[in-house]
Amino acid sequence: MHISDGILSLQWNAIWYVIALIFIAFGIREIKQRTSEDPSYMPLLALMGSAIFVIAVWHIPVPVTGSCSHPIGTPMSAIIIGPFATVILSTIALILHIFLAHGGITSLGANTFSMGIVGTFVGLGTFLLFRKVGASIWLSAGFAGFIGSVMTYITTAFELAISLNPDSFFQQWIIYSLGFIPTQLPLAIAEFIFTAAIVKYIVDAKPEIIKRLGGVVNG
Repeated sequence: MHISDGILSLQWNAIWYVIALIFIAFGIREIKQRTSEDPSYMPLLALMGSAIFVIAVWHIPVPVTGSCSHPIGTPMSAIIIGPFATVILSTIALILHIFLAHGGITSLGANTFSMGIVGTFVGLGTFLLFRKVGASIWLSAGFAGFIGSVMTYITTAFELAISLNPDSFFQQWIIYSLGFIPTQLPLAIAEFIFTAAIVKYIVDAKPEIIKRLGGVVNG
C-alpha cells in the first residue's frame, strides 16, 4: 500500500480516482445524515479517524514493489462505524500520510481503493460471514482484520501489475503479491489480534457506541 507518485500510469491513476470518488460520495452522504440525527456522532467519528491514521502510519518499505507494508485499521473501523464512513476516514488518513512522505497525490485514488474500499468491505464481509456461521465475535473480528489486510495488499499488487506490466499482468501480479508476504504476513497477524481485541472489548463494554455509530453488532 502507500503507492508513491510517479509509479502508476496517468490512465490508471484516473480510473482509481473515479472509483474512489463514487464511494466517497456515499460516505459523505451517510456522515451528513448521521450528524444531523446525532450531534455527538462527529467527535466519535473523529476518534476512529485518528485511530486509522495512527495504525496505518507505521510502515515497512517493500523495495521490490515501490510501496510499503503497514496495518490498515479499516476492517476494525468498518465493524464499529460502518463501511462508507470508513472510506471517508481512510481517505483523510491517506491525505495526511502524504505529508509524511507515505503515498502520493496522484496515487491517492489507488491507495484509497486498496485500503479504504477493499480493506473495508472485504473485512466487514468476512466479519459478517464468520458471524453467520456461528463464529464468536472475537474470532470473526480477528479474521476480518487479517483477511482485510491481506486483500489490501493483493489489491495493491493488482494495481501495480495492471499499470506497469499489462503484457504480463498475471505473472507480475503474483510476483508483486509475493513481494509483500515477508512484511505483510506478520502485520496481518498483528491486525488479527488488535482488531479482535478492540471489537470484543467495545461490544462487551459499550455496545451502544457501535449502534450509535452505525456499525455491526451481532450477538
